[in-house]
Amino acid sequence: MDKRAQILLKTLVEHYISDGQPIGSRTLLQHSGLDVSTATIRNVMSDLERLGFIASPHTSAGRIPTQKGYRFFVDSLLTIKPLQTREIQLIKHELSSPDPQELINSAADMLSQLSQFAGVVMIPKRKTVTFKHLEFLPLSEKRILVIIVTTDGNVQNRIILADKPYNASDLIQATNYFNHHFAGCTFDEVHQKLHEELRKMQSDINRLMAAALEVSDKASHAGKENVVIAGERNLLQADDLSTNVASLRKLFELFERRTQLMQLLDSSQKATGIQIFIGGESHYLPLDECSMVTSPYEVDGQIVGTLGVIGPTRMAYERVIPIVDITAKLLSNALSTN
Repeated sequence: MDKRAQILLKTLVEHYISDGQPIGSRTLLQHSGLDVSTATIRNVMSDLERLGFIASPHTSAGRIPTQKGYRFFVDSLLTIKPLQTREIQLIKHELSSPDPQELINSAADMLSQLSQFAGVVMIPKRKTVTFKHLEFLPLSEKRILVIIVTTDGNVQNRIILADKPYNASDLIQATNYFNHHFAGCTFDEVHQKLHEELRKMQSDINRLMAAALEVSDKASHAGKENVVIAGERNLLQADDLSTNVASLRKLFELFERRTQLMQLLDSSQKATGIQIFIGGESHYLPLDECSMVTSPYEVDGQIVGTLGVIGPTRMAYERVIPIVDITAKLLSNALSTN
């Protein structure tokens, strides 16, 4: 793409992001600063449309950027606008709690507040947990209470439904066996050892321990959301989305499930620096009309999670990118100094 085409595409994308209306050749000529004729502008626009960077809506003679046009814009033409000092100070102030969970929630709130879109933060995966001991207590013939105590002092109570009746003697035997052989192990180590034993013998006591282990695995994540989301209702105010009820419904279903969103954030965590997913690039259908700007964050120099902003493809990338970047850096600093 030659320099003139780049200038016109940059002008078109910026103007469309600003007012949301298809851009005609006269408007482009007025704002591009180029000393050319409207006929030349039309020819360049025609070339850009043929190459897939812009498209012409049926209801207008003007053009709008395509996903490909947005991608070229953010990769090659975007001029980042630094955050104002007062905005950076606001983020620092909000990320001043000694509580890591509160820091995560505040980061999501700040991303949403400053971008006016949805802020998302993937919570760091919990450190490896070893259990100190557990106890099986009978509630009825097949309902059993499992008390799990981990070395970090966490206590979890879970009820399992066994596939056969167990009496008190069976449960005492299972408790003693489990604590004798596996106390001090991580849940992953117990999984490995127990699976090896299960391959050798399929006794009732091992089936009971397998059920308990499954519950303990869930208990180790109990009460912990994988993703914190703030400001998703802001998307109702985004013109590009508010008129598309079907897209909004799918997007809110995505927020509700969080699983696919977790996968997307998890994949972006493996990359370094700012990542931008535009429309269908995310490969998640509910996000086809949205863009997502993400950045990993760290604790003591190790990447532990990802945060970002979800909004319409017609978002002010030059502003959202520094919001995400600065928030990630300040969250990393706050978590590392706790």
